[in-house]
Order: sequence, then structure tokens, then C-alpha cells
Amino acid sequence: MEGKAGADEAPLPTGGPSASSSLAGHRFPSWPALSVTLLPCWHLSHSALILPSGWSQVNFVVCQLFALLAAIWFRTYLHSSKTSSFIRHVVATLLGLYLALFCFGWYALHFLVQSGISYCIMIIIGVENTHKYCFVFALGYLIVCQITRVYIFDYGQYSADFSGPMMIITQKITSLAYEIHDGMFRKDEELTPSQRDLAVRRMPSLLEYLSYNCNFMGILAGPLCSYKDYITFIEGRSYQVTQSGESGKEELHCERAEPSPNIAVVQKLLVCGVSLLFHLSVSNMLPVERNIDEHFQATASWPTKLIYLYVSLLAARPKYYFAWTLADAINNAAGFGFRGYDRNGEARWDLISNLRIQQIEMSTSFKMFLDNWNIQTALWLKRVCYERSSLSPTIQTFILSAIWHGVYPGYYLTFLTGVVMTLAARAVRNNIRHYFLEPPQLKLLYDVITWMVTQITISYTVVPFVLLSIKPSLMFYSCWYYCLHIVGILVLLLLPVKKTQRGKNTHENIQLSRSKKFDERENSLGQNSFSTTNNVCSQNQEVACRHSSLKQ
Repeated sequence: MEGKAGADEAPLPTGGPSASSSLAGHRFPSWPALSVTLLPCWHLSHSALILPSGWSQVNFVVCQLFALLAAIWFRTYLHSSKTSSFIRHVVATLLGLYLALFCFGWYALHFLVQSGISYCIMIIIGVENTHKYCFVFALGYLIVCQITRVYIFDYGQYSADFSGPMMIITQKITSLAYEIHDGMFRKDEELTPSQRDLAVRRMPSLLEYLSYNCNFMGILAGPLCSYKDYITFIEGRSYQVTQSGESGKEELHCERAEPSPNIAVVQKLLVCGVSLLFHLSVSNMLPVERNIDEHFQATASWPTKLIYLYVSLLAARPKYYFAWTLADAINNAAGFGFRGYDRNGEARWDLISNLRIQQIEMSTSFKMFLDNWNIQTALWLKRVCYERSSLSPTIQTFILSAIWHGVYPGYYLTFLTGVVMTLAARAVRNNIRHYFLEPPQLKLLYDVITWMVTQITISYTVVPFVLLSIKPSLMFYSCWYYCLHIVGILVLLLLPVKKTQRGKNTHENIQLSRSKKFDERENSLGQNSFSTTNNVCSQNQEVACRHSSLKQ
């Protein structure tokens, strides 16, 4: 049930959004995501998911359902084989801006202001330093908007949380700025293989840039995608494979019939329906606030408190399952998100998926939970911060994740707790796990125990993220006598922490690092797939391409 321990466990503070549209009035944390080699850093993120209350919730759902219908129309009538990339860019952008205006009114102008000024920086500053200036401006603009919304307008309310979509746009702006810097300034030999794959070799046009940032498929709830993947989709090259000829210069183009996303979309909509039903019927019956209720704390037994803590936080997750899965379904319905074929020839539509529900709920370690929650935000934190930091990358990534999430004190308290829990979990796993791998009965017992500990610890850590304010958050930890904080610190003091190497020993492909880890588990079951991002054919396709080229 667990993945391997060791160098591939990386810290990912992505406890938050990939951008945030809101559905339940609370954000779920997102920790710095680093699936490379560090601690299993947190990323309990609400991928840009802050669904406002009241009519704003209705607006969000209505707009997303409209976007779903628009995506079907877009794929059917504006398919890349029927119309030009220019038209597809224009329509995707205009529909996205319309949805933003409908949901947030004139606050949506912030999206254009942030994107427009960032584009000017890219053009004026030059590729040598554009990544630095864009990063500072985009993140700074987001912070200013978050501060004004929270402390000037409505603390604790989400009546018009326009900062949610801005969180995703900030991710896109900063990601693209680094990719342009890598592709147009740095030498290829200075880049990691994953950075070469994502590098952008020419400056995007204004239309391409706005389409990437504000398209209707991801304007409200993301998820984040790489610029190259998006342009490949718009230009209709998602199913095309380019290979070098025998001379090393010739290029052979191999295409497979375009797979239909219909089954994947229907499956994801069913998940959305179940998640929404659970949220509407059960979640309100299990408020997280009851964990700090004086009467409950005074009368409930410790087993009851433990169970309620787990169940109340479990009930808080379906709203994120609903919003993220719906966002994924919208992209798939438009034809975006295809990642290859498995060994049985079945299409996989999880290129930009943000979570894997089964793996989340069955997590037997922090790492397993983090590897499957808010995946795209984890990748963003990894490639713009963790892999580029020379001094304390884990701490820097946690700080960036906290700043990006917002300005509520509860967020920072959650991330501070997350640092301790992440380091402690890694220390325990590296020092103890290998004693329980054999026989199978002992391994099963270990899995059951670690599942319970992981779920309780995650719930304990993220309560402040839901409560938002510092006073109720400290009240909650006081009720628990800061027990897990104390245990975590003792673990760090008593158990040796094994260092892991960064750099060459990390997974090469940033865009699919999490997906590849998941694939390794699937490959053991006889599955294999290829990456659309890297344009690699399966072995059978390669053979077919070679044969056809020889015949010609």
C-alpha cells in the first residue's frame, strides 16, 4: 500500500489551491510540492479552491456547468482539424473572460491587469531576468489582493473571492516566465531533462499568452498545466509523435486515431455527483468547529475525539473532490488532458488531473497522501522553487506555499505544524519501516497502523487551515495538549534523519513526476503508458512508424 521510502520522497508543501474557486467557504491546505528528494513535504492543497458561500457557490457551479457544455461544443465544432489555432485561442479566451466577469464582476479586471503587466515585464525586461521580475510582481500583486479582500472587505467571508482564480493565474505566469528563461537564455547543458522538456523556445504572442492564462476551461478552478501542453492541445498536436530519422535530421510524424474523452468525462462527472451529494448531505452534519466546542471537549472520551477529528476532516474533503474533478472533466471534454495509452490500449486522460481519491483516502504515509493531493500545485512549487533553491529548499518551498495560499493566520499555523510532521514522518519511515516488510501479516499490520496514524495526523495538522483564525486554532491544539507537536519534536530529536540527494537523482520529468511514480505502481500490474508532453510513442507505435517510413 505504500511506495518506497528513500530518495524519491520529496517534500511538497502544496496544501492549497491550484488556484482557488470556492465552494465551501474554507480552503484546504496545500503544501510545497516537491516530489523529488526531500521530506515527503506537505501539499494538502485546495488547488485554488475557495468556493464562496451563498449565491457565489451557485455562480461557480453554474459557470462550470456552462464551461462543460462549452467544452463539448469547442471540441465538436472548433476542433483543430476544422479551424485555425487563432480562432481556438480567441474563443477560449473570450469565453474565459466572460465566465470570470459573470462570477466576479469587475473584480475580474484584476486577472487582466496582473496578466497584462506580467506580459509587459516579459517583453521589456528580457529573458535573462524576466523570471525574477515576473515572480515578484505576480506574487506581490496576488498578496495585495488577498490582503485587501481579507482585512479590508470581509474577513472570513468568501462572498467574492476573486483571489482564487488569481492564484492559478499566478502559477501560470511564474511557470511560463521560468520556462521562457530556461528556453531562451540558459544553455541546454545547464538544464535538467525535465526543464528542457518544458522550456519555451520563443516568446508567446499576446493572444497565446492570454489564452493560456484566461481560457474558459481553467479560469475558475484550474488546474495548472504547462504552456507547452496547452499550445500542443490548441494546435492539435496532442496525438502526433515526432521522431528523428536515421540521419538524425529527418523527422517522422506518427499519429494515432484521436481517442474520445467521453468515457473519462462521464466517470469524472459521476465522481462529482457523489462528492457533491456527500458534501450537501453529510458535511454540514460534521462541522470541524465542533472539535473546539467546550461541551464536546469536556464530555467526549478520547476515542470519540479521535474519531470525530478524522470524520469531520474527511467530510470536508468532498467539496474539493467535486471542484477539482469537475475542472478536470471540463478540460477533458474539450479534448485536453490526454496522457497516452496503457498497455491494453486504453486512453488515459489524467495529464492535468489534480488528485487521486482512492490513494488519498488509503494513504499509509504522509508521502502517499501528498503525492496524490493537489498534484499540479505540487509540481509548480517544485519547479519554480524547490529545484531552483540552493539554500534550504524545503523551508523556502513551505514559505512560498504559505504566502501563495493567503493571509489568514490559520494557514501559517498549519504550515508550521506541517514542517514538523513532515520531517517526523520521514524520520520514522526511514528508520522503522524496513523492519515490517516481512512476513506479509506483519506488513499488513504495519499498513493498518500507519494508515490510522497518517489520517489522524493529517487531520490534526489541517484544522487551523479550516478554522482560519489564530485563537480557535490555538484553542484546538490546547485541547489536544499539543501532543502531536511534542511527539513530532521528540521523534526528530531521537531518530536520525537521513539526508537525500537533490539534482541528478530526482525524477527527470517535472511535469509528470507524480504521475510517473503512480505509473511505477501500475506497471507492476502490467500497465505501461507514454507521456504526451514528451511526445514519445509506445514501442509498437514506433515499430509501425518505422515500417511505414521504409515502405514510403
